[in-house]
Amino acid sequence: MNKREFIKVTTASAIGVVLAPSILNASATKQRLRTAHIGVGNMGMEDLTAVSSHNAVDVVALCDVDAVNLSRAHKMFPKARVFFDYRTMLEEMKEEIDAVIVSTPDHTHAPASMMAMEMDKPVYCQKPLTHYVSESREMKKLAAEKGLVTQMGIQVHSFYDYKLATLLIQSGIIGKVHTVHAWSPKNWGYDGPVPQGEDPVPSQLDWNLWLGTSAKRPYKKDMYHPGNWRKLMDYGCGTLGDMGVHIFDTPYNALELDVPRTIMTQCRPSNGFGYPENNTVTYEFPGTKYTTRSLKWVWYDGKGAPDMHKDLVLPGFAGKKAKKDDTGEASVEEKMSLDAKVAAANQLPEQGAMFVGEKGRLLLPHFMQLPKKIVRGKYVDISKEITALSEKYNLGEPVRNYQSEGPKHYHQFVDACLGKGETTAPFDYAARLTETILLGTIAGRFPGETLHWNAETARFKEEKANKYLAGEYRKF
Repeated sequence: MNKREFIKVTTASAIGVVLAPSILNASATKQRLRTAHIGVGNMGMEDLTAVSSHNAVDVVALCDVDAVNLSRAHKMFPKARVFFDYRTMLEEMKEEIDAVIVSTPDHTHAPASMMAMEMDKPVYCQKPLTHYVSESREMKKLAAEKGLVTQMGIQVHSFYDYKLATLLIQSGIIGKVHTVHAWSPKNWGYDGPVPQGEDPVPSQLDWNLWLGTSAKRPYKKDMYHPGNWRKLMDYGCGTLGDMGVHIFDTPYNALELDVPRTIMTQCRPSNGFGYPENNTVTYEFPGTKYTTRSLKWVWYDGKGAPDMHKDLVLPGFAGKKAKKDDTGEASVEEKMSLDAKVAAANQLPEQGAMFVGEKGRLLLPHFMQLPKKIVRGKYVDISKEITALSEKYNLGEPVRNYQSEGPKHYHQFVDACLGKGETTAPFDYAARLTETILLGTIAGRFPGETLHWNAETARFKEEKANKYLAGEYRKF
């Protein structure tokens, strides 16, 4: 069953449980925004809290497959109607909802968002936008066809340091960029065995609804819900899909990249169940006005990330000097001693990105730290440039408080729904960024092989990889 067919069937035949009466007022739509929330546990609770902190929002519907999550959210908003099945919620309340927030595991992002958008509802969807490349393209197309306000949940997109880094790169502070390194030592992979047998489903969980459109699978305690689904191929997108979206975002946006031409992942052989715990993904992008003729992008994740490279050596590093190969390039990853690698790695931010340009490098820590310029092994004072850009673009002063800064991205969506401004991470942008991320996860099924991507046809040259661009939707 394809995605459009799924939406038509579920819209026509949605069933579920309604636990509270409606208290909605349709006359409030012009001045206030009535929101429905699909997924209210963990990140969904953060999304609910942030969206509802906008003074023009009325939370009118809550949905979760876990009764404990639902009860907790309902205590916060006792007048909202509550549902276990998002299909029932959207069908029954389509005239009483102005916008939908989707905060589910990745495999449900597209089915829920597409159904809402088919009903002409603006959608805020958590990252990564989708689980499959085909879904990203469909969501982008549908949002454009209907002219909907959309936003992907990459909150740091609206933070001072990331907006500043974008402006610095686009001002030419390090010249045209030829390489980006990005990394996170987090481990959203699973190298263990495929679980056998099944466990009793917790009484508060509707396992069938949690699985949704994905293939039917026996429940195993502590393997899927509530927290480990990101590690598994059927439901999440690994570390690349989790932290990668955040850390890719600023370089991707600043350099105005499209999707890559080639992708190659170094990791353990695929087991078809869990993502590898360590990955190095190398992309090659077509050039833009902010890059050289092409751009190399290297992503590192898992314990010990990033692998050491000459581009990542920071000022003050006192380790062994790297020898050079015949091209004059330093082979640091091969020549540095283990102690030197550790010493150099310890200077790097735990997570971050390094832009490498014709006139130097720009280090962007993740997160809430100013970017730093490096030229010929020394930090360069860029305070004047920062002040000038901050004043020109009215960035204000940097605020180092996630509690106050985090809601800004959500409020931007609410304001756009009310006709006040635009979102900065709409699905047009989010779909391209997500597609790039997902191509890296697909390449992980073929470690060490270079895959060639055709952006126009949305297919790989390597036919064996194309079957992972989409998935069958189960009727549930």
